[in-house]
Amino acid sequence: MAPETPSALKIARISIAVGLFLAAMKLSAGVWAGSHAVFADGVESAGDVVASLILWLGLRISAVPADDDHPYGHGRFEILAGQAIGAFLIASGAILAWQSYLHLGDKQEVPRALAIWTVAISVAVKIALARWKRKAAARYRSAALGADAANDWLDVVSGTVAIVAVGLNLWQPTRFSHADAIGGVLIALLVILLGMNVLRESSWELLDSMPSEEMLGEIKACALTVPGALGIEKCRARKTGLQYHVDLHLEVDPEMSVEAAHRISGKVRAAIRERILWVADVLIHIEPAPEHHRD
Repeated sequence: MAPETPSALKIARISIAVGLFLAAMKLSAGVWAGSHAVFADGVESAGDVVASLILWLGLRISAVPADDDHPYGHGRFEILAGQAIGAFLIASGAILAWQSYLHLGDKQEVPRALAIWTVAISVAVKIALARWKRKAAARYRSAALGADAANDWLDVVSGTVAIVAVGLNLWQPTRFSHADAIGGVLIALLVILLGMNVLRESSWELLDSMPSEEMLGEIKACALTVPGALGIEKCRARKTGLQYHVDLHLEVDPEMSVEAAHRISGKVRAAIRERILWVADVLIHIEPAPEHHRD
């Protein structure tokens, strides 16, 4: 299990609890205040709870240690959780958009002012939650946490849209009679766009895209601190959940024995795994160092 996984799971549990509270609050306020936009925002928050449950499940499974059938561990489940969140957002956004569209032609009641205050509270809470998750996603390099953080930022945007829609309706009920229903449609479209972006981002990780040059540089620099490690011919890494598996071609003195080269590779592997927490394991290939690396 990656050392950060328990904290990531804690974030997911808190997100579920907060999401349940906000969804219940906005759905109730949407019905009582007669606001399509606030109700749509409440449905989106209810979707957040499902997304957070997917996140929690993905993190739990990804933390299962490697076994004979999964020698690289179960980390890809965390990436699949990000994909599932994206697909769920697209589906829920499409349903919400259709339902809101059907109400565009209906006679619109002026919503009560309570709707604005309910959404304003939700926006404040979601800003704090989104910032927390975004920092955690960067720290743990988690696709699922990043997707959930993006979902929370969408709540901030959708809540703002709902506040504007209800505010316009309250300000000039005749002129902006359909602003509330239009706000519901806009929120649904934002949900769909976010889902598509989440799917795109997580797909890159499933395709074994390389980490940044800075991250690869960190691996190389750590390897070369070991005495006897003369150079790095190749360095590749692929993500399997919250951590990376590294393939490293290590250059050593070609005159040394196989046993001595093996000892150096073992020290390099241990140093990388000990100092770089986002590396799960390192596979090292021994290469003869060229003349200019032996001096």
